[in-house]
Amino acid sequence: MGKNIEYYLSQDFNIEMAEYFSKGRRTIVSVVANDDYTLTLEFDNGEKRLYNVAPLIKQDTVFENLAGLSNFSRVYVDDNHCVSWDINPNIHSNTVWNNKITIDSDVCYVYGEKIQ
Repeated sequence: MGKNIEYYLSQDFNIEMAEYFSKGRRTIVSVVANDDYTLTLEFDNGEKRLYNVAPLIKQDTVFENLAGLSNFSRVYVDDNHCVSWDINPNIHSNTVWNNKITIDSDVCYVYGEKIQ
């Protein structure tokens, strides 16, 4: 049996995350990059959500590598079902771990806008 909202709140989760985890986690099954720095994500329950990456793309952060749409559009779902980008597309991130930018599926689900 899963843990309830009160359990997650007692572990210092915010209310959105506590509600999400108490209902069970979701897995990303597909991702599409949009021209406005949003991602259209499909989850294992058939639900689609729109996640806005634009606020994360700031100078002097790992996300600054996504500032150009050509880099942003190289998004994929990795083996852990996270949204991912390889900083250098010529280097496989399973070989060089610090070549990868990821956003966890839980974050995408909770903070993404439901579109279907």
